[in-house]
Amino acid sequence: MSKNTAFLVCLLILALDIAAGVLGIEAEVAQNKVNHLRLWIFECRTPSMKAFQLGLAAAVLLVLAHAIANLLGGCIFFWSKDKLEQATPKKQLAFASLIFSWMMLAVGFLMLIMGALANSKSGKSCSIAHHRLLSIGGIVCFLHGLFSIAYYISATDTTQKEQHAPPRGQA
Repeated sequence: MSKNTAFLVCLLILALDIAAGVLGIEAEVAQNKVNHLRLWIFECRTPSMKAFQLGLAAAVLLVLAHAIANLLGGCIFFWSKDKLEQATPKKQLAFASLIFSWMMLAVGFLMLIMGALANSKSGKSCSIAHHRLLSIGGIVCFLHGLFSIAYYISATDTTQKEQHAPPRGQA
């Protein structure tokens, strides 16, 4: 893949993750604009349809960014710990970035969906307070972007080097 294409893919992943993060934070702002009553850890809140829509859109953009990074980055995996220890540092970086991007996806997606679902009800509801789920999910989207770009760059570089390397035993 050419350097221009790789730059554009990184820019696309970063743009999607930044948009998801901004939407998550905007959903939190929209959620805080509705009437609510807070008593210790319990809270009665009127749901915000705008917060629901923004939170759901943020979750979709996060998943889309993750899918693009993983599908275009290739597949880096190891069958054993010995293979991982024998791998090149770039391949180890790709694997670590892949693991962290999956963790950020899981945390960010769950927080955004839980925050959005808290706003999906039609009437006023009282429950345990879910403070800052949407904004923390938005911040996790930014971290996901960093790990996804690190994965994409290191995975494509590793894949290109392996394709152009001579077979083992030949030099």
